[in-house]
Amino acid sequence: MTPKLRIAVIGAGARGANLARNFHNSPRWELVAICDIDRDRARKVADTLYGARAVTALSELLDAEDLDAVAVATPARTHHGITRAALSAGKHVMVEMPLADTGARGRDMVRAAAERGLVLMAVHAYCYAPTVLTIRDLIQEGSLGDILFIDSLRIEPGLIQPEMDVFWDLAPHDLSVLDFILPGGLRPLSVSAQGDDPLGTGKACVGYLLLPLANGATAQVYVNRLSPTRIRRMIVGGTKCTVLWDDLNPQQTVSVYDRGGDFDSQALDGADQTTATLPYRPGNPGSPIVSELEALGAMACEFADSIRQLRAPRTDGEAGLRVLSVLEAATRSLATAGSARALDEDRLAARGPA
Repeated sequence: MTPKLRIAVIGAGARGANLARNFHNSPRWELVAICDIDRDRARKVADTLYGARAVTALSELLDAEDLDAVAVATPARTHHGITRAALSAGKHVMVEMPLADTGARGRDMVRAAAERGLVLMAVHAYCYAPTVLTIRDLIQEGSLGDILFIDSLRIEPGLIQPEMDVFWDLAPHDLSVLDFILPGGLRPLSVSAQGDDPLGTGKACVGYLLLPLANGATAQVYVNRLSPTRIRRMIVGGTKCTVLWDDLNPQQTVSVYDRGGDFDSQALDGADQTTATLPYRPGNPGSPIVSELEALGAMACEFADSIRQLRAPRTDGEAGLRVLSVLEAATRSLATAGSARALDEDRLAARGPA
Protein backbone atom coordinates (compact mmCIF):
# COMPACT_ATOMS: atom_id res chain seq x y z
CA MET A 1 0.00 0.00 0.00
CA THR A 2 1.11 3.56 -0.73
CA PRO A 3 1.84 5.33 2.57
CA LYS A 4 -0.47 8.17 3.47
CA LEU A 5 0.64 11.76 3.06
CA ARG A 6 0.73 13.80 6.28
CA ILE A 7 -1.08 17.11 6.60
CA ALA A 8 -1.90 19.79 9.17
CA VAL A 9 -4.76 22.26 9.05
CA ILE A 10 -3.96 25.86 9.98
CA GLY A 11 -7.03 27.60 11.37
CA ALA A 12 -9.57 25.92 13.64
CA GLY A 13 -12.68 27.87 12.67
CA ALA A 14 -15.65 26.36 10.85
CA ARG A 15 -13.85 26.03 7.52
CA GLY A 16 -10.74 24.59 9.13
CA ALA A 17 -12.80 22.07 11.07
CA ASN A 18 -14.53 20.91 7.87
CA LEU A 19 -11.21 20.52 6.08
CA ALA A 20 -9.74 18.66 9.04
CA ARG A 21 -12.67 16.22 9.14
CA ASN A 22 -12.29 15.40 5.46
CA PHE A 23 -8.53 14.91 5.66
CA HIS A 24 -9.04 12.71 8.73
CA ASN A 25 -11.54 10.57 6.81
CA SER A 26 -9.51 10.43 3.59
CA PRO A 27 -7.73 7.18 2.71
CA ARG A 28 -4.89 9.24 1.21
CA TRP A 29 -4.11 11.44 4.21
CA GLU A 30 -3.04 11.26 7.83
CA LEU A 31 -4.12 14.36 9.74
CA VAL A 32 -1.29 15.03 12.18
CA ALA A 33 -2.05 18.48 13.65
CA ILE A 34 -4.43 21.41 14.03
CA CYS A 35 -2.76 24.81 14.33
CA ASP A 36 -4.48 27.90 15.71
CA ILE A 37 -3.38 30.83 17.86
CA ASP A 38 -6.26 29.92 20.19
CA ARG A 39 -5.05 26.72 21.90
CA ASP A 40 -8.48 25.80 23.25
CA ARG A 41 -10.05 26.09 19.81
CA ALA A 42 -7.26 24.03 18.25
CA ARG A 43 -7.56 21.39 20.94
CA LYS A 44 -11.34 21.22 20.56
CA VAL A 45 -11.02 20.35 16.86
CA ALA A 46 -8.04 18.04 17.42
CA ASP A 47 -9.84 16.12 20.18
CA THR A 48 -12.69 15.24 17.84
CA LEU A 49 -10.19 13.76 15.35
CA TYR A 50 -8.26 11.10 17.20
CA GLY A 51 -4.51 11.27 16.81
CA ALA A 52 -4.19 14.93 15.75
CA ARG A 53 -2.20 17.21 18.01
CA ALA A 54 -2.99 20.86 18.82
CA VAL A 55 -0.31 23.45 17.96
CA THR A 56 -0.31 27.22 18.45
CA ALA A 57 3.03 28.26 16.90
CA LEU A 58 3.32 28.17 13.11
CA SER A 59 7.11 27.83 13.30
CA GLU A 60 6.78 24.76 15.51
CA LEU A 61 4.37 23.20 13.06
CA LEU A 62 6.48 23.85 9.96
CA ASP A 63 9.65 22.57 11.65
CA ALA A 64 8.00 19.18 12.20
CA GLU A 65 9.46 16.37 10.11
CA ASP A 66 6.22 14.38 10.01
CA LEU A 67 4.52 16.84 7.67
CA ASP A 68 4.15 16.88 3.88
CA ALA A 69 1.50 19.58 3.42
CA VAL A 70 -0.68 22.18 5.11
CA ALA A 71 -4.20 23.45 4.48
CA VAL A 72 -4.68 27.15 5.28
CA ALA A 73 -8.10 28.18 6.59
CA THR A 74 -7.36 31.57 8.14
CA PRO A 75 -8.43 35.15 7.22
CA ALA A 76 -7.43 36.17 3.69
CA ARG A 77 -5.01 38.85 4.91
CA THR A 78 -2.87 36.07 6.49
CA HIS A 79 -2.78 33.72 3.49
CA HIS A 80 0.31 35.19 1.88
CA GLY A 81 2.52 35.13 4.96
CA ILE A 82 1.49 31.63 6.05
CA THR A 83 1.75 30.20 2.54
CA ARG A 84 5.18 31.70 1.92
CA ALA A 85 6.45 30.31 5.23
CA ALA A 86 5.05 26.86 4.43
CA LEU A 87 6.53 26.84 0.93
CA SER A 88 9.91 27.91 2.32
CA ALA A 89 9.68 24.93 4.68
CA GLY A 90 9.14 22.62 1.70
CA LYS A 91 5.43 21.95 2.33
CA HIS A 92 2.73 21.67 -0.29
CA VAL A 93 -0.09 24.13 0.40
CA MET A 94 -3.86 24.23 0.02
CA VAL A 95 -5.41 27.67 0.60
CA GLU A 96 -9.01 28.66 1.31
CA MET A 97 -10.62 31.22 -1.00
CA PRO A 98 -9.88 33.92 -1.83
CA LEU A 99 -6.31 32.84 -2.56
CA ALA A 100 -4.96 36.10 -1.10
CA ASP A 101 -6.14 39.57 -0.20
CA THR A 102 -4.47 41.15 -3.26
CA GLY A 103 -3.55 39.96 -6.72
CA ALA A 104 0.09 40.89 -6.20
CA ARG A 105 0.36 38.65 -3.13
CA GLY A 106 -1.46 35.87 -4.91
CA ARG A 107 0.93 36.01 -7.87
CA ASP A 108 3.88 35.95 -5.48
CA MET A 109 2.48 32.79 -3.87
CA VAL A 110 2.07 31.10 -7.26
CA ARG A 111 5.62 32.04 -8.30
CA ALA A 112 7.08 30.79 -5.03
CA ALA A 113 5.37 27.40 -5.37
CA ALA A 114 6.53 27.02 -8.98
CA GLU A 115 10.11 27.91 -8.10
CA ARG A 116 10.18 25.21 -5.42
CA GLY A 117 8.33 22.56 -7.40
CA LEU A 118 5.55 22.43 -4.81
CA VAL A 119 1.80 22.16 -5.25
CA LEU A 120 -0.30 25.23 -4.49
CA MET A 121 -4.01 24.45 -4.54
CA ALA A 122 -6.99 26.80 -4.19
CA VAL A 123 -9.92 25.59 -2.10
CA HIS A 124 -12.57 26.03 -4.79
CA ALA A 125 -14.69 23.36 -3.17
CA TYR A 126 -17.69 23.59 -5.50
CA CYS A 127 -15.46 22.55 -8.40
CA TYR A 128 -15.34 19.09 -6.80
CA ALA A 129 -19.09 18.81 -6.29
CA PRO A 130 -20.71 16.21 -8.58
CA THR A 131 -23.44 18.71 -9.52
CA VAL A 132 -20.93 21.25 -10.83
CA LEU A 133 -18.99 18.53 -12.62
CA THR A 134 -22.26 17.56 -14.33
CA ILE A 135 -22.87 21.15 -15.48
CA ARG A 136 -19.34 21.44 -16.82
CA ASP A 137 -19.75 18.17 -18.75
CA LEU A 138 -23.06 19.36 -20.25
CA ILE A 139 -21.36 22.54 -21.47
CA GLN A 140 -18.27 20.77 -22.81
CA GLU A 141 -20.26 18.14 -24.71
CA GLY A 142 -22.41 20.85 -26.30
CA SER A 143 -25.71 19.77 -24.73
CA LEU A 144 -26.63 23.38 -23.89
CA GLY A 145 -25.58 24.78 -27.25
CA ASP A 146 -24.09 28.25 -27.27
CA ILE A 147 -24.20 29.93 -23.86
CA LEU A 148 -26.57 32.91 -23.83
CA PHE A 149 -26.49 33.93 -20.16
CA ILE A 150 -25.50 32.84 -16.67
CA ASP A 151 -27.33 34.12 -13.59
CA SER A 152 -25.95 33.27 -10.17
CA LEU A 153 -27.68 34.06 -6.88
CA ARG A 154 -26.08 33.57 -3.47
CA ILE A 155 -27.90 34.81 -0.36
CA GLU A 156 -26.25 33.82 2.92
CA PRO A 157 -27.54 35.34 6.16
CA GLY A 158 -24.75 35.79 8.65
CA LEU A 159 -22.24 38.11 10.18
CA ILE A 160 -20.98 41.04 8.14
CA GLN A 161 -17.28 40.45 7.65
CA PRO A 162 -15.26 43.32 9.15
CA GLU A 163 -12.31 42.83 6.79
CA MET A 164 -14.04 42.46 3.43
CA ASP A 165 -17.15 43.42 1.53
CA VAL A 166 -19.79 40.99 0.30
CA PHE A 167 -17.99 40.53 -3.03
CA TRP A 168 -14.77 39.24 -1.44
CA ASP A 169 -16.80 37.34 1.17
CA LEU A 170 -19.37 35.45 -0.94
CA ALA A 171 -18.70 35.96 -4.65
CA PRO A 172 -15.53 33.78 -4.77
CA HIS A 173 -17.79 30.72 -4.55
CA ASP A 174 -19.75 31.72 -7.66
CA LEU A 175 -16.69 33.02 -9.53
CA SER A 176 -14.81 29.79 -8.91
CA VAL A 177 -17.71 27.82 -10.40
CA LEU A 178 -17.84 30.10 -13.45
CA ASP A 179 -14.09 29.70 -13.88
CA PHE A 180 -14.49 25.91 -13.77
CA ILE A 181 -17.46 25.43 -16.08
CA LEU A 182 -16.60 28.01 -18.75
CA PRO A 183 -14.25 26.77 -21.49
CA GLY A 184 -10.94 28.58 -21.03
CA GLY A 185 -11.82 29.74 -17.53
CA LEU A 186 -13.31 32.99 -16.29
CA ARG A 187 -11.95 35.83 -18.42
CA PRO A 188 -14.67 38.48 -18.70
CA LEU A 189 -14.22 41.43 -21.00
CA SER A 190 -14.91 43.77 -18.09
CA VAL A 191 -16.34 43.86 -14.58
CA SER A 192 -19.07 46.20 -13.33
CA ALA A 193 -19.98 46.18 -9.64
CA GLN A 194 -22.83 47.83 -7.77
CA GLY A 195 -22.90 47.56 -3.99
CA ASP A 196 -25.17 48.77 -1.20
CA ASP A 197 -24.47 49.31 2.50
CA PRO A 198 -27.91 49.98 4.04
CA LEU A 199 -26.64 49.27 7.57
CA GLY A 200 -23.79 51.77 7.38
CA THR A 201 -21.12 49.13 8.08
CA GLY A 202 -18.61 50.76 5.75
CA LYS A 203 -18.65 47.72 3.47
CA ALA A 204 -21.10 46.64 0.77
CA CYS A 205 -23.47 44.02 2.21
CA VAL A 206 -25.48 43.52 -0.98
CA GLY A 207 -24.02 43.58 -4.46
CA TYR A 208 -24.28 42.82 -8.17
CA LEU A 209 -21.53 41.86 -10.61
CA LEU A 210 -21.97 42.15 -14.37
CA LEU A 211 -19.45 40.15 -16.39
CA PRO A 212 -19.66 40.35 -20.22
CA LEU A 213 -18.07 37.25 -21.76
CA ALA A 214 -16.09 36.97 -24.98
CA ASN A 215 -18.74 34.91 -26.81
CA GLY A 216 -21.41 37.60 -26.39
CA ALA A 217 -22.99 36.03 -23.31
CA THR A 218 -23.21 37.79 -19.95
CA ALA A 219 -22.76 36.41 -16.45
CA GLN A 220 -24.47 38.13 -13.53
CA VAL A 221 -23.71 37.43 -9.89
CA TYR A 222 -25.89 38.64 -7.01
CA VAL A 223 -24.64 38.31 -3.42
CA ASN A 224 -26.43 39.28 -0.21
CA ARG A 225 -25.61 39.01 3.50
CA LEU A 226 -28.76 40.70 4.80
CA SER A 227 -31.66 38.44 3.82
CA PRO A 228 -32.93 36.00 6.49
CA THR A 229 -33.22 33.22 3.87
CA ARG A 230 -30.52 31.14 2.20
CA ILE A 231 -30.53 30.80 -1.58
CA ARG A 232 -27.83 29.29 -3.78
CA ARG A 233 -28.87 29.02 -7.41
CA MET A 234 -27.25 29.26 -10.80
CA ILE A 235 -28.97 29.22 -14.18
CA VAL A 236 -27.00 28.59 -17.35
CA GLY A 237 -29.05 29.29 -20.46
CA GLY A 238 -28.08 28.02 -23.88
CA THR A 239 -29.48 27.85 -27.38
CA LYS A 240 -30.41 24.18 -26.91
CA CYS A 241 -31.08 23.68 -23.22
CA THR A 242 -31.06 25.51 -19.91
CA VAL A 243 -29.68 24.05 -16.70
CA LEU A 244 -30.75 25.08 -13.19
CA TRP A 245 -28.53 24.30 -10.23
CA ASP A 246 -30.31 24.68 -6.89
CA ASP A 247 -27.71 23.79 -4.29
CA LEU A 248 -30.20 23.74 -1.41
CA ASN A 249 -32.79 21.50 -3.08
CA PRO A 250 -32.08 17.96 -1.85
CA GLN A 251 -34.69 16.39 -4.13
CA GLN A 252 -33.37 17.75 -7.44
CA THR A 253 -30.15 19.73 -7.29
CA VAL A 254 -29.67 19.89 -11.07
CA SER A 255 -32.50 20.25 -13.59
CA VAL A 256 -31.97 20.36 -17.33
CA TYR A 257 -34.73 21.97 -19.37
CA ASP A 258 -35.05 21.02 -23.02
CA ARG A 259 -35.80 24.63 -23.75
CA GLY A 260 -33.75 27.08 -25.78
CA GLY A 261 -33.78 29.62 -28.55
CA ASP A 262 -34.88 28.01 -31.81
CA PHE A 263 -32.54 29.99 -34.06
CA ASP A 264 -33.03 27.70 -37.02
CA SER A 265 -36.73 28.55 -37.35
CA GLN A 266 -36.28 32.28 -37.74
CA ALA A 267 -33.76 34.47 -39.50
CA LEU A 268 -32.22 37.06 -37.22
CA ASP A 269 -30.17 39.13 -39.62
CA GLY A 270 -30.36 42.58 -41.10
CA ALA A 271 -33.38 44.72 -40.26
CA ASP A 272 -35.38 41.75 -38.99
CA GLN A 273 -32.97 41.25 -36.11
CA THR A 274 -34.04 44.48 -34.40
CA THR A 275 -37.72 43.54 -34.27
CA ALA A 276 -37.65 39.75 -34.03
CA THR A 277 -39.10 37.94 -31.04
CA LEU A 278 -36.85 35.03 -30.18
CA PRO A 279 -38.91 31.83 -30.31
CA TYR A 280 -38.40 29.33 -27.50
CA ARG A 281 -39.02 25.63 -27.49
CA PRO A 282 -41.06 24.48 -24.51
CA GLY A 283 -39.70 21.54 -22.59
CA ASN A 284 -39.97 19.56 -19.39
CA PRO A 285 -37.13 19.37 -16.89
CA GLY A 286 -34.92 16.32 -16.67
CA SER A 287 -32.69 15.32 -13.79
CA PRO A 288 -29.31 13.80 -14.65
CA ILE A 289 -27.92 11.14 -12.34
CA VAL A 290 -25.48 12.79 -9.92
CA SER A 291 -23.34 11.01 -7.33
CA GLU A 292 -23.37 12.06 -3.69
CA LEU A 293 -19.61 12.17 -3.12
CA GLU A 294 -18.78 15.02 -0.74
CA ALA A 295 -16.91 17.80 -2.52
CA LEU A 296 -14.31 18.34 0.21
CA GLY A 297 -13.52 14.63 0.28
CA ALA A 298 -12.96 14.61 -3.47
CA MET A 299 -10.84 17.74 -3.17
CA ALA A 300 -8.66 16.11 -0.51
CA CYS A 301 -8.05 13.17 -2.85
CA GLU A 302 -7.18 15.52 -5.73
CA PHE A 303 -4.66 17.35 -3.55
CA ALA A 304 -2.91 14.08 -2.70
CA ASP A 305 -2.97 12.83 -6.30
CA SER A 306 -1.51 16.07 -7.65
CA ILE A 307 1.36 15.83 -5.15
CA ARG A 308 2.12 12.21 -5.94
CA GLN A 309 1.80 12.71 -9.71
CA LEU A 310 3.79 15.98 -9.70
CA ARG A 311 1.08 17.86 -11.59
CA ALA A 312 -1.13 20.90 -11.12
CA PRO A 313 -4.38 20.21 -9.24
CA ARG A 314 -7.77 20.83 -10.82
CA THR A 315 -8.04 24.15 -8.95
CA ASP A 316 -4.48 25.38 -8.96
CA GLY A 317 -3.04 28.76 -8.12
CA GLU A 318 -3.84 30.05 -11.61
CA ALA A 319 -7.55 29.42 -10.98
CA GLY A 320 -7.23 31.33 -7.73
CA LEU A 321 -5.62 34.23 -9.58
CA ARG A 322 -8.43 34.40 -12.13
CA VAL A 323 -10.94 34.77 -9.31
CA LEU A 324 -8.74 37.38 -7.62
CA SER A 325 -8.53 39.37 -10.86
CA VAL A 326 -12.32 39.70 -10.97
CA LEU A 327 -12.52 40.66 -7.30
CA GLU A 328 -9.91 43.38 -7.73
CA ALA A 329 -11.69 44.71 -10.82
CA ALA A 330 -14.93 44.75 -8.81
CA THR A 331 -13.23 46.84 -6.13
CA ARG A 332 -12.00 49.30 -8.76
CA SER A 333 -15.49 49.43 -10.28
CA LEU A 334 -17.08 50.21 -6.89
CA ALA A 335 -14.61 53.05 -6.42
CA THR A 336 -15.73 54.57 -9.71
CA ALA A 337 -19.51 54.38 -9.20
CA GLY A 338 -19.91 51.04 -10.93
CA SER A 339 -18.12 51.84 -14.17
CA ALA A 340 -16.92 48.86 -16.20
CA ARG A 341 -13.33 47.97 -15.44
CA ALA A 342 -11.16 45.82 -17.71
CA LEU A 343 -8.95 43.05 -16.36
CA ASP A 344 -5.24 43.64 -16.70
CA GLU A 345 -3.62 40.69 -18.45
CA ASP A 346 -0.91 40.37 -15.83
CA ARG A 347 -3.65 39.82 -13.25
CA LEU A 348 -4.84 36.69 -15.02
CA ALA A 349 -1.75 34.55 -14.61
CA ALA A 350 1.59 34.45 -12.89
CA ARG A 351 4.21 34.72 -15.63
CA GLY A 352 7.20 33.72 -13.57
CA PRO A 353 9.60 35.76 -11.43
CA ALA A 354 9.45 39.50 -12.06
